[in-house]
Amino acid sequence: MPRLRLGVALLLGEPLASQVDGLRRACGDGAYGRVPPHLTLVPPVNVRVQDVPAALRVLREAASGVRPFTLRLGPPATFLPTTPTLHLAVGGQGDATQVLRRLRDALFEPPLERPLTLPFVPHVTLCDDMAAERIASAVGVLSAFVAEATFDRVHLLHEQRHGEVHRRWVPVADAPFVPPAVVGRGGVELDLAVTRLLDPEAAAFEGGAWPEDEPHRPPSEAPPATEPIVVTARRRGVVVGVARGWADADRVELCSLLVAPGERGQGISHHLMAAFRHAASSVE
Repeated sequence: MPRLRLGVALLLGEPLASQVDGLRRACGDGAYGRVPPHLTLVPPVNVRVQDVPAALRVLREAASGVRPFTLRLGPPATFLPTTPTLHLAVGGQGDATQVLRRLRDALFEPPLERPLTLPFVPHVTLCDDMAAERIASAVGVLSAFVAEATFDRVHLLHEQRHGEVHRRWVPVADAPFVPPAVVGRGGVELDLAVTRLLDPEAAAFEGGAWPEDEPHRPPSEAPPATEPIVVTARRRGVVVGVARGWADADRVELCSLLVAPGERGQGISHHLMAAFRHAASSVE
């Protein structure tokens, strides 16, 4: 039975991600370049291909229960003597760390749930295998490194093979920290999700719903310095429509809008367009 190796994490935004990557590179982190700077919520777990939609549903439901929060990252610390890691400690004001733990607990549902050998201690890894004397030096030298990071979404990552031995963790879905959007109550009830990534379920729908006589496909990535916008409509958990494009402060472009053949003529495209325009209007 084919399986995918998945994980769930909070990804650091710029410019903090580049700063942390600079520290990882200087420390000789073996995962540098293969894993984006992150805070792990669900460690790697093998998920059957047919269970990916369930994993995406867990991601969306967990994200819908929290709102954006800010964490304090740093100063550097270690898990010695248990493991030879150097990492940024995680804290926060108010109930930020409690929100983080609630999110993590909500994500630990099948098929993402997995046995753990160590308790959950939130951290951002700088190097996961470092000599003890180097760790002591780094903790001292980097003691002033403290930063704040605000998170507004959670990401699902997939470990992908590149060549025979190289593997890389790639974000394949994101779920914003917003309440679920439901439109058409009493009629064509739809769940609308606005994301930055075209998740695997929506990508599979798009591949199957694309007209056979239309060879053109929209670009897979938004142009540099723009924000990608993906609106996915689901009915009873099944994808029935997808709109995607991009926007910046001056321009908006809708690249594609697809509705399932059996669902057309019911206003789904109208709801997709309205959600797309609303998302584009908030891009600065």
